[in-house]
Amino acid sequence: MDTTIAPTAEHAAPGVAALLREATDAQHRTAESRPFMTALMGGELDLAAYTLYLAQFARIYAALESRDTVPTDPSVLQDRRLDRAAAIDGDLAALGAPDWRDTVPALPATIVYEEHLRAIARTEPLRLVAHHYTRYLGDLSGGQVMATMLRRHYGATDEQLSYFRFDELGPLVPYKRGYRDALDALDLTDADRDVLVAEARAAFDANTAVFDDLQKVVAAR
Repeated sequence: MDTTIAPTAEHAAPGVAALLREATDAQHRTAESRPFMTALMGGELDLAAYTLYLAQFARIYAALESRDTVPTDPSVLQDRRLDRAAAIDGDLAALGAPDWRDTVPALPATIVYEEHLRAIARTEPLRLVAHHYTRYLGDLSGGQVMATMLRRHYGATDEQLSYFRFDELGPLVPYKRGYRDALDALDLTDADRDVLVAEARAAFDANTAVFDDLQKVVAAR
């Protein structure tokens, strides 16, 4: 007789979205509490420091968005309304750095992160999902707070903050809910889930490394 007890909803494995949130909680808290981010959000820096920050992420988003999506890609990769590279380029021009590619150097951690994203974008869409989740869901949540702080502390204008606007998505709360539902709908093996968790942790670590490089620059001023 088969005595196997099917898991109840109460004891079912967490959905992908919850799994990623729980697995990266420590790295998330570490990233957002790095000295550079604390100082930037606390009004201790200036728009020049934010420009340096944004030029790093211009490169990172260009790499993240370098993949030409195809119908077989995970659904979260297919919504190009999330793309930020063009908006960031406009923001940098409004911040006085239209030639940022030539005038604002890429920091070492940025180069490593960018190269990694371009490598996996070509052949490993599942691993790319982890970075997609880390960056875009962060933009839709904490990024909105960041825009408020940049306005409050540094007088950043709307033309300098289009990175944080997602007008095409409509209300952000239901969109984020739908994004998490799309993650949960991914048909993943246990091995796939392990790969996704490991890559999401690596994504937060990569962001933290960029923040630490930024801190070295501003501390040397």
